[in-house]
Amino acid sequence: MLQERSGQNWLLKYKLHHIPFWCLYHYLWSVVALGNPLKAANSIFFSPYTVQFVFYVIFQAFAVYFNLYFLIPRYLEKSRFPRYITYLLATILCAALLIVSGYYLSSFTSGKSLEALYGKGHDCFNYFFSYSLPSTMASMTFAMSIKLTKKWIQTKRRQQLLEKEKLETELTFLKNQFNPHFLFNTINSIFFLIHKNPHKASASLAKFSELLRYQLYECNDKQIPLSNEIAYLENFIELEKLRLNKNLEVSLQIEQQYTKHLGIAPFILMTFVENAFKHVSKHTNEPNWITINLYMDQQQLNFSITNSTSTYKANDVVRYGGIGLQNVQRRLELIYPGQYTLQVQRNKTSFDVKLQMDLAELVILENISQTA
Repeated sequence: MLQERSGQNWLLKYKLHHIPFWCLYHYLWSVVALGNPLKAANSIFFSPYTVQFVFYVIFQAFAVYFNLYFLIPRYLEKSRFPRYITYLLATILCAALLIVSGYYLSSFTSGKSLEALYGKGHDCFNYFFSYSLPSTMASMTFAMSIKLTKKWIQTKRRQQLLEKEKLETELTFLKNQFNPHFLFNTINSIFFLIHKNPHKASASLAKFSELLRYQLYECNDKQIPLSNEIAYLENFIELEKLRLNKNLEVSLQIEQQYTKHLGIAPFILMTFVENAFKHVSKHTNEPNWITINLYMDQQQLNFSITNSTSTYKANDVVRYGGIGLQNVQRRLELIYPGQYTLQVQRNKTSFDVKLQMDLAELVILENISQTA
């Protein structure tokens, strides 16, 4: 019903700025035909041919918009092809015939005969129709090409917006999957320390508040400074070391030079660190260890983390991935396509992760500082 109304009221969609467009369109055809812009202008605006030119502009524009806003929505888009072709041919024919009448009206208004205006042998109906019909068909084809191109661009942009929205929704979902998991583990750790060592529990609670503040207020952007992510990792590691037994040795080597101007997606590195602490071995007669290395090679981040593991823990860490390794790997594919390499290797006594990724400069901070 709405589509039929829009078809019936198609004249309302005709905009005034289209009139000069069609005038320019026909003027350019006159320039091509006569080979001289000034001569074309004189023949159109300062001669008896003005009426003929107006007929071309008005009736071809009428045919074009009748096709675009009535025939196409009502018949072509509803797959009524025979009716559409029939009405389209009738529209072209009517427009061409009406344009032919402009030749006769030009002769009448100027007081000259058709032979005087158009030359001997060029004063017949067939001659005029042989010009108006191809010209009308060309105008219709040209207008439909513009309309289809515009519609294709709009559809393409709509698809890109939908894909972008879907991507952002998926990234948000994957990121939010991690946060509740981390909070649940940390609260359990503090609860355990309250009964075992209240002093360590107090220190853990202070670290936990810093981490919580980071999650709530500093990680809402798509990218954060790499230095903030590193500070977050260090706080998390200190929190884990407070609650774990002394049989665990943690080696942390981080090169923080030239990291403030680089950005990284939040919690990319954090998942690997939490995964290592969760699945590190719990040997009583053998050493348990975690080794973390991070250094920069210009704008390339090189991150490696290795943890000791027993046989059953090594199998468990491979299966663990719904919120951990599979999560971060999916985020890397979405955010850094073709810009990272990730190697995950399980040995008999260790679990190794190596990540190399190209980081870009953090433009967000510059924009904020400029608007401040």
